[in-house]
Amino acid sequence: MLACGTVPVKDLPLISGRAVFEGEFLSVNGFKVPCAQGTAAMIGGALSVADCLKLEPPQALVVGDTGRGQGSYLLYEFLIQRVSTLSPDVLVLHYCLPDMTLMRKLCESVRSCAKRPLMIADAASMYAAKAAGLATEFDIFTPDLCEMAFLADPDASHPAYINKHLFEADIAKVPELVAAAYQLKSAARLLLVKGAVDYIAEDGKVVDIVSEPNIPELEAIGGTGDVITGIVSALAYAGLELREAAKTSALVNRMAGKLARPSPATRVWQVISQLPAALEQRRVTC
Repeated sequence: MLACGTVPVKDLPLISGRAVFEGEFLSVNGFKVPCAQGTAAMIGGALSVADCLKLEPPQALVVGDTGRGQGSYLLYEFLIQRVSTLSPDVLVLHYCLPDMTLMRKLCESVRSCAKRPLMIADAASMYAAKAAGLATEFDIFTPDLCEMAFLADPDASHPAYINKHLFEADIAKVPELVAAAYQLKSAARLLLVKGAVDYIAEDGKVVDIVSEPNIPELEAIGGTGDVITGIVSALAYAGLELREAAKTSALVNRMAGKLARPSPATRVWQVISQLPAALEQRRVTC
């Protein structure tokens, strides 16, 4: 499994290798990155699950990018040139400048792999895939409600440009947004829509809903949605059928949140620390 994305750390070089979850930090080849929201939280979640299930540790590919795009360009180019050689079983793409041209080149390189990896995208990588017309090349997207509205908008190239009536959609409209996204071919094979209620969709239809345990405090903790992406990636890496991986990841994330006894001061790494206990309660094995 190869988990990729940028982190908002100035001057962090492109680093590749085995990552280690160390509480507040994610360590990759001696470089420490705060395990807050975004790519670091996603990789932290994946590492915790993989370690608990005794899987080969995921490899990480991260680079600093504070919004200027240089780090994103380095990450894209590394993958374009080396993904066929690396040949990961699972390729997870997270925060990265949503460049349609580079995403097209990356997908071309993925097609040249001897064995096609399972493709998972969240955040800006998902935006690039949708805008470039490549959503159907992915196996899993993990949008939140706003991002789901973006996938359902035929004209938007970024969530900032969603049609107003879609932007105002509430969680009850998710089935309509799902149907629209699949009709537009703007959805991956499976969607895990994250929120107060988690929806799992395939082939244009919602096939499962997860709403319990209901932990409202999680909605205010930055990075919990990113952790779900890491969990589902690791469970898919473990060989679970995608629908089961999605449902389990939504449940386990909620259970970990409950075990963390969240408050306004809770950080996402504290939720990640509870994933092994949540997996044990759920009796997840591979």
